[in-house]
Amino acid sequence: MIIFNWAYQLFKKLDFSNDVSLYLNLFVNLVILILVASLLDFIFKKIFIVVLAIIATQTKSSFDDFLVANKTAKYIAHLVPLLFIYKTVPVILSKFTYWEDFFEKGVKIYIIILSLWITRSIFNSLKDYLKHKPRFSDKPIDSYIQVIMIVLWIFGITAFVLIMFNTTMQFLLTTFGAISALIFLIFKDTILGFVASIQVSVNDMVRIGDWITMDKFGADGDVIEINLATVKVRNFDNTTTTIPTYSLISDSFKNWRGMLNSDGRRIKRHILIKAHSIKFITPDEIEKYKEIHHLTSYITHRQADIDKYNAINNVNKSTIVNGRNLTNLGLFRKYINQYIISHPGINKEMTMMVRHLQPTENGIPLEIYCFSKDKQWANYEHIMADIFDHTIASIPYFDLEVFEIISTSNAKPNNL
Repeated sequence: MIIFNWAYQLFKKLDFSNDVSLYLNLFVNLVILILVASLLDFIFKKIFIVVLAIIATQTKSSFDDFLVANKTAKYIAHLVPLLFIYKTVPVILSKFTYWEDFFEKGVKIYIIILSLWITRSIFNSLKDYLKHKPRFSDKPIDSYIQVIMIVLWIFGITAFVLIMFNTTMQFLLTTFGAISALIFLIFKDTILGFVASIQVSVNDMVRIGDWITMDKFGADGDVIEINLATVKVRNFDNTTTTIPTYSLISDSFKNWRGMLNSDGRRIKRHILIKAHSIKFITPDEIEKYKEIHHLTSYITHRQADIDKYNAINNVNKSTIVNGRNLTNLGLFRKYINQYIISHPGINKEMTMMVRHLQPTENGIPLEIYCFSKDKQWANYEHIMADIFDHTIASIPYFDLEVFEIISTSNAKPNNL
């Protein structure tokens, strides 16, 4: 083309040799090519960005807003000068065959990289868009996007090798098969993470927003990100723990989602009652316990049943151990049971009980088992503390004693 030969004609008129004129002409043309490509890139970048920004303000969807934020228009604008270079370089280098082939390969490789970059920008925009949708907010969108990009990068690298080395697909596959063991060794964590990510997603083991506990990694908090390689957990002390994704498959962890989705949060805690403080209730003491609001009706009906049984079986009550009797621990257990039934923070539709556990050398465990209505941590702890504050404070009224280990340094010496 004449437009690319004017410098050559000029240098020839200045009595430069043919070779020197060709190289100087090439240099001038390359400078012009770079300037024109830079100008085209600047102009079309401004045009594309402004047009996309206008479209984003006119539409209701936020997807185009994320396209603007991820600079998609900027990357697409790079295609215009790249196309200009791709069409112009063969003309400029028509007399430099070796260089023409080299530059042509470089442009093709750049096209592949730019195409992948544009695709990545679009998928990142899609990822950000879906994360703002309630339907997808708890899904591992990062993992899905990473899987797609890995596949695209594999195709891109394959195309790069084919272009760079002028090889065939058959030869490439043969070579890949020979070094596959090395590749699997290098990318072991990525492959394990990929498989684990699919299993986690398919089996719905973990979602973004789930509260999980994993003692091995010191994680105790909410999942904020799931990708191919790692799962990020924001702990309740605002630190962040990073867990390898494949560890969710190979190791044990606790997911509290089931509790949060249920109608209540479980309270399961016991106190130890000293065995020697347990006794039968005498007739004189029964009247005292009838004054306790939660026990009045129970004692009346229960004592009537006991008296009837003892009368039918001619039980000699001169010794209190004979026949059936009320005990202070039994009354206390019934009192606490009625107390949690009347507590406004307890879910009455779920299991409630106060039970004895297996006696130990430290006493008899009395366990309170129920579910709080409020599942928020702070409120849950407040409800549980309120119940046990009252329980422990009520124990002396039933002539019972709580087991506690007394430090020898604080123990008072016995008077001899």
